[in-house]
Amino acid sequence: MTLYLIRRALQAIPLLIVISVIVFILIQLTPGGPMAAFEENPNLTPEDIARLEEQLGLNQPWHIKYFQWASRIVVGDWGFSQTTRRPVLEEIGERLPNTLQLMAIAFMLSLLFGLPIGILSAVKQYSLFDHAATSLAFIGQAIPIFWFGLVLIIVFHVWANNPVDPDGNFAASNIWSCDTCQPLFPGGGMNTYGLDDPPLTNRVYHLILPVMMLGVAGLGTYARYMRASMLEVIHQDYIRTAQAKGLKERLVLLRHALKNAAIPIVTIAALQMPMLFGGALFTETIFSWPGIGRLFFRAAERVDYPLLMGIILINAFLIIFFNLLADIIYAYLDPRIRYN
Repeated sequence: MTLYLIRRALQAIPLLIVISVIVFILIQLTPGGPMAAFEENPNLTPEDIARLEEQLGLNQPWHIKYFQWASRIVVGDWGFSQTTRRPVLEEIGERLPNTLQLMAIAFMLSLLFGLPIGILSAVKQYSLFDHAATSLAFIGQAIPIFWFGLVLIIVFHVWANNPVDPDGNFAASNIWSCDTCQPLFPGGGMNTYGLDDPPLTNRVYHLILPVMMLGVAGLGTYARYMRASMLEVIHQDYIRTAQAKGLKERLVLLRHALKNAAIPIVTIAALQMPMLFGGALFTETIFSWPGIGRLFFRAAERVDYPLLMGIILINAFLIIFFNLLADIIYAYLDPRIRYN
């Protein structure tokens, strides 16, 4: 296993280099760029724009710009954003905690509810619960996530009201009709300033709708894969043998069936874990959540290649790392898997 991990780590280095070169070339071929906003300014002459391009190093060939960027990355200098002139790591560091809060909570809730639903659906195959859970899982996977987010805002922010007025008094018995009440849930942002609620309560209050938006699709995915994998495992001979020996049904499911059935789930989770860093573009845009997803969209819109390359390089590293971690978990879940 140790030699396998060393080999995979060494293979990751040229892979990251190839990814960075390809992405850098594609970014350089993208029309527009950091100077697009300046070119529309009638007060700037072509000489002014040329001087700015020289100061930012934008007038050099792409391979020179790449080697300059790569040489700085090696020594830990990620450069500066070409639009804000702030350090790339500082830009990412400001947004990363916000994205991790949102994505980690949605990810954990998807696992917490999706896996038990999938297990129960497999154990109670073709029952009323199985049909209902399967239908809801299909609906959750089929709903466009951006449309679902807008529906949540319309229902829980525009239509529904909190039946407690700003003074703390109960103002209405019907949450759908209260002229003096606040919206039931906020429609965007991370905090509502001016409230007396503790910061943690305020933050949780703003997390509810974005987490619902992200969690529905994830819950449906994990429930469906868990059901299919568990159905395949519980009909194996070793499960029948364990049941014939008189072991309790719960013990057979949790100790024997679940470990093998979890292998496909580990694969899916390993592919989705880098999203904890990359953020969710639609969710962060719809709910005005200041995370990595919105930062990446802004950088792509302005072709801010130092910021784009920083986000993409970290995301590529996380994809490689979590796939390697998934291989290690495979060997733990199934002792028959060995890496030589």
